[in-house]
Amino acid sequence: MPIARLIVQSTEHLATYTGDAIGGLLNATFGNAPELIIALVALKAGLVEMVRASIAGAILANLLLALGVAFFLGGLRFHTQTYQVGASRMYSSMMLIAAVSLMMPSAFSRFFAPNETLREEAMLNIGLAVVLLAAYVLYLVFMLKTHPEEFKSDSGGHDHEGPRWSKQRAIGGLVLASLLAAWMSEILVGAAEGTGKALGMSQVFIGIVFLAIVGGAAESGSAIAMATKNKLDLTVGIALGSCIQIALFIAPVLVIASYFIGPQPLELSFSRAETGSLFMAVLIGAFIAADGKSNWFKGVQLIAVYLVIALMFYFMPV
Repeated sequence: MPIARLIVQSTEHLATYTGDAIGGLLNATFGNAPELIIALVALKAGLVEMVRASIAGAILANLLLALGVAFFLGGLRFHTQTYQVGASRMYSSMMLIAAVSLMMPSAFSRFFAPNETLREEAMLNIGLAVVLLAAYVLYLVFMLKTHPEEFKSDSGGHDHEGPRWSKQRAIGGLVLASLLAAWMSEILVGAAEGTGKALGMSQVFIGIVFLAIVGGAAESGSAIAMATKNKLDLTVGIALGSCIQIALFIAPVLVIASYFIGPQPLELSFSRAETGSLFMAVLIGAFIAADGKSNWFKGVQLIAVYLVIALMFYFMPV
């Protein structure tokens, strides 16, 4: 909790210099560092199923749970909150492209190679990883260089209470907090896995729900805290920006890294339940976030969808 608080404070002060879009991007980047480190360690140990589950679970947790809780708690304090419509639509379209892209290897595996990995399937995974990474780089160019006005906050200023931190202190705080979060996340994930087994939870449920919530606690806490301060552009930038980064950057990096550090390559062939949940979550999240306004009941809707998906994975036969 203190680490999450430091990330929140550092992001808030840094956003006064960079704007909400870049502030949210930096928060998502440093907040996703623990997940990337944990996934690389798991890949080295050959735990490819857990890595796949953590990718799907992190997207679901950010898109539905974190954003839902943020909308709900923000809506309890403020009647209606607004955020940049153009930015939310851009985030939603990128997430839809990512969801469709992640479905391709799954469909290929199911129809052409259900019992073995074909050379063509391996090539498809590498090609997909390259395309997604290129799309992410161009997305950053669009956000930071050519069309930054699309992501400008509707609220105007970035005022906050108390003295403003220097840029060096804000960046230093974010880096320090992220390193501590990465260290703590490894401990938390080990504890969460043991706790899940003790409570009789399946490996799929532990990976997709339990570990995703624990591993993403830092950026989720930041998104929720910003919503309670009526800074919805930062909330949306952190939650949806984190989903885009996981799908378009972290997943492809893990696929490529698995050929160098893992005993076997990582394939983005998710199960039917995982691909269906991802696609449904992206559609519902895009629909709810499309109008640039939020209230507490929109938060309830997102949380309800997440709970339905979590219940499905909990009762899914092993």
